[in-house]
Amino acid sequence: MGMAKWTPKHEAPEPLEGPVVATITGGTILWFVLFLVQLPFYGWFDDRDLTWWVWTCLAGGGLGLIGVWYVRGRDAALKRAAAEASGAARADAPGAA
Repeated sequence: MGMAKWTPKHEAPEPLEGPVVATITGGTILWFVLFLVQLPFYGWFDDRDLTWWVWTCLAGGGLGLIGVWYVRGRDAALKRAAAEASGAARADAPGAA
């Protein structure tokens, strides 16, 4: 069987929108909480060569902060675009001054 190019059989669905900012913020808080909970047991992790668990949680929290910044900017841009679209629609409406 050759390496044929895959072609979709139907249109991709629209992306789901939800409380994205709240979801990313909650996940970021969870990563930091996991880091803080593990910190007192650092010696235990170190004895077993498992300190990567602790640092993974810190990295998750740090990357989450970048994610919060990103999704807040995205959310603001989507709201600006929606406001501009509704403003343009009102300006095109009959009887608009």
